[in-house]
Amino acid sequence: MSEIKNLLILPHLRVQNANAISSPMTWGFPAMSAFVGLMQALERRLPEHLKLEFQSVGVICHDYQTQATRGGFTRSFHLTRNPIDKAGNTAAIVEEGRIHLEITLVFAIVGETCYGAKQEREQAAREVSEIVSGMRIAGGSVVPAPLGAVSRQRPWLEALDDDAEARALQFRKLRRRWLPGFALVCRDDLLTKHLAEMREQMPEASALDAWLDLSRLNHECRLTQTEKKAGELEEEVSWEIRRLPGWLVPIPVGYGAISRRFEPGEVASARDATIPFRFVESLYSIGQWVSPHRLTCPEQLLWYVDNDLDAGLYRLANDFTARYHAIQ
Repeated sequence: MSEIKNLLILPHLRVQNANAISSPMTWGFPAMSAFVGLMQALERRLPEHLKLEFQSVGVICHDYQTQATRGGFTRSFHLTRNPIDKAGNTAAIVEEGRIHLEITLVFAIVGETCYGAKQEREQAAREVSEIVSGMRIAGGSVVPAPLGAVSRQRPWLEALDDDAEARALQFRKLRRRWLPGFALVCRDDLLTKHLAEMREQMPEASALDAWLDLSRLNHECRLTQTEKKAGELEEEVSWEIRRLPGWLVPIPVGYGAISRRFEPGEVASARDATIPFRFVESLYSIGQWVSPHRLTCPEQLLWYVDNDLDAGLYRLANDFTARYHAIQ
């Protein structure tokens, strides 16, 4: 039995100037931690009469427009020059990657409001949508719907059926409404598998080598032998791009500790001197963009916090692989 009972859906949100630099080593789409952070900030902003608790979040991207210029193999972000400083000198340019997005947000929620009448659920969904419209999503601003497209952005709260067949039918109807688009899921399994394959040829290969190998276009040489004359073979050389099992992308999935846990106020110039402090670095994995019609249950779409405080891991998780293999 699934633990996900209700889905709050905010369809076709238009976000302007979101952060396209997701980590020190990746760019092109905001990190999933930005959307989990939005979920947590949204829960804190809810009025008292909305009894809702947010568990996880999924994102479907329908359209994007990266604010970058491409010249050959080089891409450059569109940057803005800051005003002059107090001394009248020209301020330095700080590189900021921006992207315009059209996305659908799907939240798994629980709470008393989920079990109210249909009108109460619709009102709750509208209130949440209004709150989100005044918030930042991955650093970007939510743009109002254009005239004639307001109904396309109508939010709704879907109560999932307890019966497995009825629940599957509900989800099939939902995922059709998310087309065309692509959902970002986590594929830790492909990174582990590729590392094992690389170590068969290069025992010294590391997880970073496997991650980089999956993140780039690899041109491979193919040798084919053809018989030209009786008993004579001729070799032909061709170059092909290695085909990957899906639309794979490198993504950050959280942070790993590189220091001990400091007590509040022990580290000078910390942003908040009332909470513990720890130095961390980014954690990376492989993500995959999949069409919503290939999802079989909400768990494959949703991301949630999966920290291991003893190991110093502050990361996000997604159950696409576990649910995919369970169905196979």
